[in-house]
Amino acid sequence: MTEAKKEKFIVPIGPQHPALKEPGNFEFTVDGEIVTDAAVRLGFVHRGIEKACENRNYTQDLYLLERVCGICSHVHATAFVLGVEKLAGVQAPPRAEAIRVLAAELERIHSHLLWFGVAAHEAGFDTLFMYTWRDREVVMDILETLSGSRVHYSVNILGGVKIDVDQKLSDLIKKDMDFLEERTEYYMKVVTTDDTFLGRTRGIGTLSKDRAKLLGAVGPTARASGVKRDIRVNAPYSGYKEFPVKMVIDQTGDLEARFVVRLKELYESYRLIREILEKIQPGEITTRIKRKIPEGEVISRVEAPRGELFYYIKSNGTEMPDRVKVRTPSLCNWGTITDVAVGHKLADMPMLLAGIDPCFSCNDRMVEIRSDSQPSQMMNWDGLRKYGIEYYR
Repeated sequence: MTEAKKEKFIVPIGPQHPALKEPGNFEFTVDGEIVTDAAVRLGFVHRGIEKACENRNYTQDLYLLERVCGICSHVHATAFVLGVEKLAGVQAPPRAEAIRVLAAELERIHSHLLWFGVAAHEAGFDTLFMYTWRDREVVMDILETLSGSRVHYSVNILGGVKIDVDQKLSDLIKKDMDFLEERTEYYMKVVTTDDTFLGRTRGIGTLSKDRAKLLGAVGPTARASGVKRDIRVNAPYSGYKEFPVKMVIDQTGDLEARFVVRLKELYESYRLIREILEKIQPGEITTRIKRKIPEGEVISRVEAPRGELFYYIKSNGTEMPDRVKVRTPSLCNWGTITDVAVGHKLADMPMLLAGIDPCFSCNDRMVEIRSDSQPSQMMNWDGLRKYGIEYYR
């Protein structure tokens, strides 16, 4: 058979597939076992959260936006309240800002441990998966004690927070941080020395610093390639101004580096949580804010566990926002998958997908609109057209 007549062999993964926890469609063109091309199609979960925000007041939206992502619920609420407070000209009390950071770092620990277990499962290392998710229960119990919930914590309110930390809870958190730090030492040893694990990660999916910048990678995915991009450091917000973060960077850029960066970030979270609990100042945890937010536009950026989370909020002077636009870190990192997949074996693809810690549902918040079709009744077409958006995935 001549090269011109040779047909491509495409292996589909998803939308429903045992290796995927959420629906997404990936098509890998292969030559034998080697991937020669890759394509990704998202948009299988349309929940309309952004549009729903326009029909609810700011307080209701706060709880709605926590549902964009269960693992990152607090950081979504934080991005939203920081934007609304800026529009209203209100500053939350210092103690409230510190508690926001405390909850954010606990959530980061939860997210990284959950991801580590899933990635270990994709590598066929189910014992490590069980260990990680067992230890994850420790931080989930802390969050439940702190907020009353293990998933959607609802710590934030407009103008501050609705929970406080007493000495008894502070001592419990410090004790649990010591335990988790000891367990993280074990995980770091496995990630950097275990031959089976290194065979699935070292030298696999290498993303150079220049490619990471070009593709717009964010979060641990970018920092594992040497990109100094962390909103907590580059543009400190909330309590991070008082409790600065040390950015974790690796220059290798492969899957092993992405594991190492996330585990080192756990150490930094443990340190930061202890510092907050030791130095947090007494005071109020809320301040008054008007129900009607002054007319205007604002951008709010925070560092989610997966990377930069970007919020655009437009107020029309009423109790309901005119527009809420959310850009999640997963959307930025998807491009790295198709870039690094080429040249690797098909068996490496589940690990490459897990390497960016993907979240499908946080991407899929809207129905699709094309410029050559009739506007959907679910969308604010004039608002989208104003900003030059023809369609959105």
